[in-house]
Amino acid sequence: MTEEERNESQASTSAEAVSETDAGARPEGEGGGGSTDEVEALRTQLEEAQAKAEENWNQLLRVRAEMENVRRRAERDVEQARRYGVEKFAGELLAVRDSLEMGVNAAQEEGADVEKLREGSELTLRMLQQAMEKFDIQALDPTGEKFDPSRHEAMAAQESAEHEPNTVLQVVQKGYLLGDRLLRPAMVIVSRAASGGGQGDQVDEQA
Repeated sequence: MTEEERNESQASTSAEAVSETDAGARPEGEGGGGSTDEVEALRTQLEEAQAKAEENWNQLLRVRAEMENVRRRAERDVEQARRYGVEKFAGELLAVRDSLEMGVNAAQEEGADVEKLREGSELTLRMLQQAMEKFDIQALDPTGEKFDPSRHEAMAAQESAEHEPNTVLQVVQKGYLLGDRLLRPAMVIVSRAASGGGQGDQVDEQA
């Protein structure tokens, strides 16, 4: 190969290399616009996601604030209801107290009439009973009923041939209910089987 042919070959190789370099460096699409559009699309999606996250966070804060307000209102309503209930019951008891004071004063007078004092006491008791009924307070007087350990407290057991064992023979002190809630158990005397019946003095607490 002559010197001239060798120079022409080297020039051709250099031109091809430059052409390949230019082709590899050229961005895809016209003017490289494809990559810019993708970046803009991703930026838009990011901004939308951030806006949605901020909206959800603000909504959560509003819900939490509303729940806290509801809780405070409920506590306030319960407290007011409790105070109002006590106030009404106290108002009912004032009349009972007035009646008791009148009875005590009358009993201290010279020549007090016992019959009138008894009538006054019965009137006062009825007033108290009516006040308790208004607030759903009920007396427990289980005479003749089966002994119930959840509502009664056995003070003693007596033999009885006329009653089944664990029957309430006598109420020593009445019990009271507030609605379905036990305020005080009734103190009672219950029956037991006659001697030789096998139960002795024990009361069936599971009755």
